[in-house]
Amino acid sequence: EVQLQASGGGLVQAGGSLRLSCAAPGFTVDDYAVGWFRQAPGKEREGVSCISSSVGTTYYADSVKGRFTISSDNAKNTVYLQMDNLKPEDTAVYYCAAEPLGSWCPPNGMDYWGKGTQVTVSS
Repeated sequence: EVQLQASGGGLVQAGGSLRLSCAAPGFTVDDYAVGWFRQAPGKEREGVSCISSSVGTTYYADSVKGRFTISSDNAKNTVYLQMDNLKPEDTAVYYCAAEPLGSWCPPNGMDYWGKGTQVTVSS
């Protein structure tokens, strides 16, 4: 089993920035599609972003386009989500998930998940 660990969340003011990290021991990011998902209180889980290094594609939800950037560091086997110009509606628990040899991040098809990290944006 692969257990992913999301980290980097916290409490910030609207307009601020955070960088989330997703990593696991022995995790090779080029072998997976890695996605970020979030779930706010009382709402359904939603896909935020996805990266497939093997295919060379990225995806962003419309709500975060232009504000969030997903990237991978092969040397550190880590995927990042840079979040800029945060808004109160970004408040949620953020999770990362991985799909072996995946070309995208299907919401109900990711094989590996980890504990989430809380992001809270105040106004």
